[in-house]
Amino acid sequence: MHSAHPATSPLAVPRTVREDRLPRQLGIWSAAAASVGLTIGSGIFRVPSIVIAETGSVGAAALCWILGGIITLCGALTIAELAAAFPRAGSLYVYLREAYGPMTAFLFGWSWIFIRAAASAGTALVFAGYLRTFIPLDDSQQRVAAVLVILVVGAANYRSLRLGALIQNASTVAKVAALLILSGVIFAFGDGSAGALADPLDFRVTDIGGFGVGLIAALFAFDGWQAATFMGGEIRDPGRVLPRALVSATLVIITVYLVANAAYMYALPLDAAAVSTTIAVDAMTVAVGAGGAAAIAALVLLSTFGGLNAGLLTGSRVYYAMAEDKLFFRAVAAVHPRYQTPHVAVAMLGVLSAISASVRTFEQLAETFVLLFYPFIALSVAAVFILRRTRPELVRPYRTWGYPVIPAIFLIGTLAMLGNAVVQRTDAVLLSLAIVAVGVPAYFIWRRK
Repeated sequence: MHSAHPATSPLAVPRTVREDRLPRQLGIWSAAAASVGLTIGSGIFRVPSIVIAETGSVGAAALCWILGGIITLCGALTIAELAAAFPRAGSLYVYLREAYGPMTAFLFGWSWIFIRAAASAGTALVFAGYLRTFIPLDDSQQRVAAVLVILVVGAANYRSLRLGALIQNASTVAKVAALLILSGVIFAFGDGSAGALADPLDFRVTDIGGFGVGLIAALFAFDGWQAATFMGGEIRDPGRVLPRALVSATLVIITVYLVANAAYMYALPLDAAAVSTTIAVDAMTVAVGAGGAAAIAALVLLSTFGGLNAGLLTGSRVYYAMAEDKLFFRAVAAVHPRYQTPHVAVAMLGVLSAISASVRTFEQLAETFVLLFYPFIALSVAAVFILRRTRPELVRPYRTWGYPVIPAIFLIGTLAMLGNAVVQRTDAVLLSLAIVAVGVPAYFIWRRK
């Protein structure tokens, strides 16, 4: 009953029969910190205003965040089964290869070139935007600052996995604590009678399309929960660690996001929140004055720095896994003889992210990320159904809680969001489809080589 791998293909041999060449150095704290750190990067400091502007009411905006959290948790509970069964570098690339074959996996890896670079560039641009609180920067200088921070973080991850993990662990703990404390400060010193929460909650959704666009933005902010899986080949005892890290990280993220959004709405009226590009700074300024703005700006710099670090730490492993399968430049699979890092893959992702930060806006980068990435996440979640049928003998240290309802909730929510995007963001959807379509001839070129 072992199927889905044609015997005629050299890529048909499941990668699970051979170990990654990267050493297993990381435990549950580093794995969970990667997921929390990558997720709580830039989104919570920029996306809430986009969600409010698109939905038009506090209640509808809250529903966007709650629905996004539910979809995310269902995804984490499901992907954990695949992460435990296939603990290898590359995450979704590996799961897609095992369930659908090498072509689907390649198309994900091909798209990942644009996906991860877009996400890292978006995070760097938010970092540079908040840096202007302390250093006067015009628009071109802001882009230069974004590129420089990408290169600094890339150099750290080129040099050492342990250094990258240390940066991740420290920055994640600090920013989660700081976000909760600063939210508490806003509640303690802000004037709730002037904020959006002072009015009775309005849950009306006047524009279903706008609600869908708001959900796209919220899912961009939630994305990152799967970060630990990309380092599956470097985590000790992955069958036990990865499921626990994914679920616990997702619950922390949902809690922090709901608290922070409530704090913003407590301090700011709806109209002001909808047009703000620095909503956290504006809420803190209203609550405690200009000194509070500096504190929140420093938090954003810490948070986006940690998020950028997590993106480069985890995202480069997809390129490494592709190269290991001979579906990408072989040099990208190189492991540094001294640093024991996939240094070429890290350098490649850093360069691509720097280029993206130089030429695109945050909103463009966010849409590119979500509309390219979530179809592949949906395919990976669906792979749980497929592999339970085609690979019943597969050792599964963890089995999805609530199967098949939990995976179905994720798939329904994701498909509804993507269907809305086809109507509301047709140009962005067509661009995403074009990127995937170009990957088809690229796949056959690589196979021929």
